[in-house]
Amino acid sequence: MNTLEEKLGYTFQDPAYLENALTHSSRANESRGKLQSNERLEFLGDSILGMVVADHLYRNHPDLPEGDLTRTRAALVCEESLVEVAHELGLGEYLRLGKGENSGGGRERPSIQADAVEAVLAAIYLDGGIGSARKFIQKFILSREIAGLMKPLDHKTALQELVQRESGQILQYCLVGEEGPDHNKRFFIEVTLNGACLGSGSGRSKKEAEQMAAKAAIQTLKQNNA
Repeated sequence: MNTLEEKLGYTFQDPAYLENALTHSSRANESRGKLQSNERLEFLGDSILGMVVADHLYRNHPDLPEGDLTRTRAALVCEESLVEVAHELGLGEYLRLGKGENSGGGRERPSIQADAVEAVLAAIYLDGGIGSARKFIQKFILSREIAGLMKPLDHKTALQELVQRESGQILQYCLVGEEGPDHNKRFFIEVTLNGACLGSGSGRSKKEAEQMAAKAAIQTLKQNNA
């Protein structure tokens, strides 16, 4: 854990917070009540992250309209962004997974990695306060702010523009499933073109899942046209 703390730039007063943040529900279930999963920490971390990022954007970009603020915040706190943070930290190797999840590639699963980043953030907050949490967010999330501000198109818009190059194209997004409790829902979306599935994606909101599906669809179209 010392190596991870060095990467985080934070030393825990109570290491139990970090251990909890790295414990996936699959490991907690196998422990038969001896371990607590990181789901509650993930819930708290999600709220802290959204608040700190929104506060930063509001204070530092007084000329940005609400729409641009919302788009930039979404780009910074989305699953894709959090997975990049997890990769930077090498977080996957520190995760405490159940045997089945571990053998099934759980260490590289984007949803597990993104949730773990938020759980670690919450652990830092509980151990060291909002100041320490802000430092973590500044270092690993807000450092990506320029990319978020300069991002001209979201994946759905980019896909729509690709499809509209030919007339008569019908693009649809369909909810094909959802899982998890109300405070930690995950939605699964498929995007179809003229009835044929182009891509699928998941996210913690329907909008995020649609973005991930659109991204996958763009890759499909690029491969088909290569």
